[in-house]
Amino acid sequence: MSTPKNPRLTPEQFEALGRDLDALRQRLLDDLGEQDRKYIYDVVKVQRALEVTGRGLLMASSFPPAWVAGTVALSLSKVLDNMEIGHNVMHGQYDWMRDPALNSKMFEWDTVAPAENWKHSHNFVHHTYTNIVGKDRDIGYGVLRMDEGQRWQPYYLGNPVYATMLMLFFQWGVMLHDLEVDNLRTGRKKWSETAGVRRRMWHKGLKQVLKDYVLFPALSGPQFLSTLTANATANLVRNIWAFSIIFCGHFPTGVQSFTQEETEDETRGEWYFRQMLGSANITGSPLFHIMTGNLSHQIEHHLFPDIPARRYPQIAAEVRAICEKYGLPYNTGGLGKQLGSVAAKIVKLALPDRFWAKPSTPERGGKDGRALRVA
Repeated sequence: MSTPKNPRLTPEQFEALGRDLDALRQRLLDDLGEQDRKYIYDVVKVQRALEVTGRGLLMASSFPPAWVAGTVALSLSKVLDNMEIGHNVMHGQYDWMRDPALNSKMFEWDTVAPAENWKHSHNFVHHTYTNIVGKDRDIGYGVLRMDEGQRWQPYYLGNPVYATMLMLFFQWGVMLHDLEVDNLRTGRKKWSETAGVRRRMWHKGLKQVLKDYVLFPALSGPQFLSTLTANATANLVRNIWAFSIIFCGHFPTGVQSFTQEETEDETRGEWYFRQMLGSANITGSPLFHIMTGNLSHQIEHHLFPDIPARRYPQIAAEVRAICEKYGLPYNTGGLGKQLGSVAAKIVKLALPDRFWAKPSTPERGGKDGRALRVA
């Protein structure tokens, strides 16, 4: 079935779409059990084994192969902790297990971003207002111009530089995100309102810096400097990987944005519609999907953020079939394709609109036939 260029759904179709996806969600909830429990425990075991192995090898890091092997193991450990464990656990995907160690209200990950702050900016703000310009603060993270609906200003000429810096220091960018510096700058938020956010940032950031750059290097004795550089390298690898996967899931060509007006009084089906058109997937091997925290299935994640992510590959074909049923696009492609698309957008949107805008902006049908921007 070919996908129409400008899909438009009737109120009846939106209602039917909502029923189809609600039914799929309920089937997943009814099927949760021992396999999901075993999976997350196995991932945690692997992550801990990689960290212990990496720390052990770094004790002998004066021997170059040991430094390389230890840094690789530590990098993989940090990626798993960030993507497949931390992100997904804090979405509440495993709360049903009643295990305090994997409960979203108690879990804290190995990054400078405090869990409580992140759950507000990500779980609530981003997943509630996905791709609504002016409400979803993940569009550009308050730093970048990532959507045509963001008014151009000379500051955005630095878009590629800001994106590079955000990629290299991504955990710090995530930490600062809930501070809402852009709103502080414009006066929409008062500095006094950020007291709790700043306190948590200070405590978590200091703890992580001491752990990665003082405690573990000190424990390695004469290998202090080599362990410190290994920790910094592992953090860098995790930052670049997380940035790449997250940006490929949200900003490649074809991902659509929405206005606040057209999302007023959204029905369940219209909310699902926005999640599907505002996300993109990345193709890859089973191991690749695990290392992305299954956020390579960003469409499925936005539809069902509190369902264990290991389920996303299992339902991807069914979600795609639902898209085809309603004539909706299913945005997917390889990592290189999606990442190249994101990079091109970052450069394009750095320039004033007159350099790239066409006489008429491409549209997709939105609520009641209103147009959506194609980013």
